[in-house]
Amino acid sequence: MRAETDVATGARSVPPAPGSESASAPAPAPAIPSPAAPKLAPAAAAPSLGTRLRRLVADALPRALIVRKGVGQARRVALTFDDGPADSTDAYLEVLDRFGARATFFVVGTACVARRDALLRMVARGHEVAGHGFTHDAFTRMSASLLRDELRRTADLLPPIADGRLLVRPPTGATSLRSLALCAQAGYTTVLWSRDSDDCRTMSPDVVAARLAPELLTPGDIVLLHEAQTWTLAALPRILQGLAAAGWQAVTVSEILKPTDS
Repeated sequence: MRAETDVATGARSVPPAPGSESASAPAPAPAIPSPAAPKLAPAAAAPSLGTRLRRLVADALPRALIVRKGVGQARRVALTFDDGPADSTDAYLEVLDRFGARATFFVVGTACVARRDALLRMVARGHEVAGHGFTHDAFTRMSASLLRDELRRTADLLPPIADGRLLVRPPTGATSLRSLALCAQAGYTTVLWSRDSDDCRTMSPDVVAARLAPELLTPGDIVLLHEAQTWTLAALPRILQGLAAAGWQAVTVSEILKPTDS
């Protein structure tokens, strides 16, 4: 076997032995891409001056227009879950049932169309359902007619409420005086939150549970959580167990907006 020299490069190579071409190694199998990680929100930063001012303005506005927190000094908290119904809705409901807790689900219209049975199971198990937009697009970027249509299309999918005011949570919590006024004209109170679980910024059940430790809560807190997240679902039993052990009651938003005797 004689080595040959490449004329262009001067590199020397040894040709394969006769018959060895058929014994060449098979091409490697194509790599299987890893599943994409869930897209998380940016890490929470200290509230800016603008954010603090917006909260002050929100707290100063009439409560028929916007609320961030309930009333009273009783150990009550309202757990709220955004973005459902989802494939994991029944698992959330089972955990809430296990601890005798009621919650408010702010649901997306398109998800209600896809999972009508899950929506009805939320109601059948004693939970409150309210709108979170039909498309989950920001209310602040919609025209008046489009926002009214967004509210109507979602409401048409939800069971009628017996009494009380209609509730809505704008997608991502984005509000403006204009969007608040349009929602109020349509008969809605906008519901934000006073305690963020940060479950959209972490995939750690430990972090989510720690954020909602009873000693960090105040009476009347409205808590932001999300559906369709395995880490939120994993944290939920610990959250509810901690609340029960410390004498807290988990109620709906409509309940926590009503005063109690204690």
